[in-house]
Amino acid sequence: MPIPSQNQFFKNLEKKRQRKAKVTDTHINLAHGSGGKAMRDLIDDIFVTNFSNPNNPNLSQLEDQAKFDLSDLMQLGDKLAFTTDSYVVEPLFFPGGNIGELAINGTVNDLAVGGAKPLYLTCSVILEEGLSLETLRQVAQSMQAAAQEANVQIVTGDTKVVPRGAADKLFINTTGIGVIPPHICISASNIKPGDAIIINGEIGNHGTAILIARGELALESDIKSDCQPLHDLVATILDVCPEIHAMRDATRGGLATVLNEFALTSNVGICLEEQSIPIREEVKGVCEILGLEPFYLANEGKLIVAVASENADKVLLAMKSHPAGKNAAIIGKATASPQGIVSLKTSFGAKRIIDMLVGEQLPRIC
Repeated sequence: MPIPSQNQFFKNLEKKRQRKAKVTDTHINLAHGSGGKAMRDLIDDIFVTNFSNPNNPNLSQLEDQAKFDLSDLMQLGDKLAFTTDSYVVEPLFFPGGNIGELAINGTVNDLAVGGAKPLYLTCSVILEEGLSLETLRQVAQSMQAAAQEANVQIVTGDTKVVPRGAADKLFINTTGIGVIPPHICISASNIKPGDAIIINGEIGNHGTAILIARGELALESDIKSDCQPLHDLVATILDVCPEIHAMRDATRGGLATVLNEFALTSNVGICLEEQSIPIREEVKGVCEILGLEPFYLANEGKLIVAVASENADKVLLAMKSHPAGKNAAIIGKATASPQGIVSLKTSFGAKRIIDMLVGEQLPRIC
């Protein structure tokens, strides 16, 4: 067999490196986090293949950072929004979504409720040795699909592998950057007595779906997570009322925690009408069986808006016109007193305090 010349050897090596890498392993091993060829093949096969597109040159260059033209950002607004979150949900796949969709939508929503237009995301993953490559591939594909739906780009990331038992299959961290247009100033400190409190739909679906999906209880239900991006709903709201006082997505700690944060930050009281709060009967039933409080259950597609009472009806109408807000409702109002307290007027006419969540109702729901 003839020995190739040195020039031919390097030409063959160059062609080999130009070919799209393909991971041949079926499960993650420690070599995939070593920084060598196995790691490069994993990144190329799973992440670059799924996340790259013609409008996203940053990722395919595989630099240690993504670069942006500041003049392009300044055309969209005068303030930069920056957020980060980590996702450790168990199970990885659940009715209505998976950890990948959750990571994208959760970070997009954290930007959107501040009035920002979400633009760019990072994706860092911690992989446990033994994780199925097919599982990772499905998660990456879901992340890209969610990013495309939200019109954001995944522009850089990181991969780490830990030994078996040092993590639980897959953890994801996403950081997001967005731009806030001029004259938008959304903050919990803006809430005034008389403001209407509006939510875009049913509470508790995500927490209930995760609880049932774990299979630890003999419960059956068709409840799905409400995991969804809210950026377009927020844009619809701001189109009709740029003077929104406060807005926040109700994730961990649920409706009750967000409203307590609102009340404490603005030194107002908040009074809720129990009969006005959208909640599925199946969620109520699960909570009654397990002794849970639905107001503390996690959501992944719900936002709470505080707006001046004179603007409440047009904001509610705009929300109802959007698929993510078709079940929107005015659920209460801000009051001058008692400051820092959230109260609930029950269907029986009595009042009770809805305090901040103490402890953890349901761990690892996001």
